[in-house]
Amino acid sequence: MDKSLDEIIATRPKGIRRGTTRRTPAKAAVLGSPTAAPATRARAAAAVNGGKAAPAAGATAQQPADKIIVSNLPPDVNELQVKELFHTTVGPLRDVTLHYDAQGRSKGVAAVHFQRRGDGTKAFQQYNNRLIDGS
Repeated sequence: MDKSLDEIIATRPKGIRRGTTRRTPAKAAVLGSPTAAPATRARAAAAVNGGKAAPAAGATAQQPADKIIVSNLPPDVNELQVKELFHTTVGPLRDVTLHYDAQGRSKGVAAVHFQRRGDGTKAFQQYNNRLIDGS
């Protein structure tokens, strides 16, 4: 502790960076890089979805899903409306969780957990890339 901060910095070896790791391959796999192999994208999707394989666009799921993530919801949509939609059109639900920011506003993302396996896949096929209320 008898050295000044400038002396400590000057004696530190150059070119060493602590705490940095390259994560681009994993990040690219999760984001669906076109250069990533389809199997890598499927494994990354399964890791993101809690170990359950999510159906990919243009491909059928190997395992039936019981949970989906719904995004781009309008800010005025509440959990009850999401529950009602999926319960009446797909099947019984276990849980619906709408995500909120620190100010209590909806982020427009909901997690829908169905009681039966396969209902998540059915909901995905029925509603993926579609407007629900027609607006």
